[in-house]
Amino acid sequence: MTTLTIERLGQQGDGVAKGPIFVPLTLPGEVVSGTLDGDTLTDMRIETPSDQRVSAPCPHFRSCGGCSLQHASDAFVADFKRGIVVTALAVQGVEAEVRPTLTSPDRSRRRASFAARRTKKGAMVGFHGRKSDTIVPVPSCVLVTPELAAAQPVAEALAITGASRKAALSVTVTSSLEGLDVAVTGGKPLDGPLRIALAAICETHRLARLTWDDEMIGMRHPPHQRMGKARVAPPPGAFLQATAHGQQVLTDLVTEIVGSAKAVADLFAGCGTFALPLAENAEVYAYENAPEMIDALDAGWRQAQGLKLVTSEVRDLFQRPLMPDELARFDAVVIDPPRAGAAAQIAELARAEVPKIAHVSCNPQTFARDAKTLSDAGYILDWVQPVDQFRWSAHVELVGAFRLAHIPA
Repeated sequence: MTTLTIERLGQQGDGVAKGPIFVPLTLPGEVVSGTLDGDTLTDMRIETPSDQRVSAPCPHFRSCGGCSLQHASDAFVADFKRGIVVTALAVQGVEAEVRPTLTSPDRSRRRASFAARRTKKGAMVGFHGRKSDTIVPVPSCVLVTPELAAAQPVAEALAITGASRKAALSVTVTSSLEGLDVAVTGGKPLDGPLRIALAAICETHRLARLTWDDEMIGMRHPPHQRMGKARVAPPPGAFLQATAHGQQVLTDLVTEIVGSAKAVADLFAGCGTFALPLAENAEVYAYENAPEMIDALDAGWRQAQGLKLVTSEVRDLFQRPLMPDELARFDAVVIDPPRAGAAAQIAELARAEVPKIAHVSCNPQTFARDAKTLSDAGYILDWVQPVDQFRWSAHVELVGAFRLAHIPA
């Protein structure tokens, strides 16, 4: 039996003791005991609990791998996520005000990927267990919206109809204005009888849309999402902010940074999360690598009322970043890259001297790297706002407000 004191939380939310030794479901300051297995403590028992330890709100927390921090108080989790951002900036030597974390409420996740496996008696649906391929049923999940929690019978029906006994389906369910948008991967190859059976499930459960390994089975209604004044129907599986609350928070922050700019570039625009709301006050040029997402953005803009011009372009900003001469016409730029960041595009932004940059990121480390590049080029990072859409996980998003040094705050 080994006894350890937890010194901090790691980037994945596990407790870390001297060594380092990793101990899941612990908090800093706790004294724990268990069996040492390499760099992990197993059969863990808490000898001295932290005063930040709370009872998990979800009955599935111990077995389900969907959440990692339900044993910590809300205040602790918010400070932990802010601390991740503070540390990332400090490593790069970047100074900025880091605001308190804004957290989405429980039962607000509007997209979830359920695992669904066919069994001898029917099907099993849920999330994968902690560090396991075992499917854990989650009928009382407190993370997803009630609409998504009630969608598990849909995943069960899909598994019974179209899953093999060897592999689980991945059933991604998204709430839309018209109902559930369901995208399935990992199922049997489509043939005539399977298409008919899946179409019947789409109708029986009144799904807005059902796709099977990227092939549309049925669409009773386009599954629209609201983006400002516009309604957009994203392509199946397209990126979407995890909660409506988080989307609104990020949009408000980006709008605050852009201010009165009249010409705005939206880089990695997706389906228009920021481009369309910004078009209420500015002309927007939206750039995105995926043609189907640009098509959805453009359709949403054309059907909306009261928006200024939005010009959309399919462009790979990793291979062909916008150059300084192309960026010169913009008063502000919004950039929301994938987790790897956008080093090449940031380098061109630093050269272009765009007056204002709203940098949205889902990776504090690559954001801090980009912030260093911009700071060295004469930008001031006025503030950073951490946003927690992935509640009870170690994941944190953020928005940073950059301006050229000679631009008033």
